[in-house]
Amino acid sequence: MEPRFNLVDNAIGAKFAKRFGNTSMVIIQSNLPKVTQDLVMLRVSQINGCGWCTDVHSKDLAHAGESSVRINLVATWRESSVFTDAERAALALGEEGTRIADANHGVSDETWAQVRKHYDDDQVAALVALVAQINAANRLGVIVRQQGGSYVPGMYDAVAN
Repeated sequence: MEPRFNLVDNAIGAKFAKRFGNTSMVIIQSNLPKVTQDLVMLRVSQINGCGWCTDVHSKDLAHAGESSVRINLVATWRESSVFTDAERAALALGEEGTRIADANHGVSDETWAQVRKHYDDDQVAALVALVAQINAANRLGVIVRQQGGSYVPGMYDAVAN
């Protein structure tokens, strides 16, 4: 499968990508733990079939020192013993916030209660924004067939600073 289009090679696409990246900085700089951010982004990317984003977030987790066991079990987090209750709440929110069309309730009250139990208001705001943002990023990647495999952790650090 070949990529269809490179957004950043187009003036409008590049402007959009820059602004999209800037909004991501609000989440990245929040007090929501970075590991939690990457776990949720990895799981949502797996659900949405975004090869690029799955590549990015699995490699970022490994680069940050996360074990291969935790990274590999993200897809089956409900059946795994390696995630904290707070991470489980965040992963549930990520899944339910992604699979809106698959569930008649969207995010369940039970999941919302678990998120509120483990995260403060700023972290909840960051987590909700994160789920929306990674879903949008996944859709961009899937539509243009942005392939996974070539990401190197830190390759965008100069752009982000």
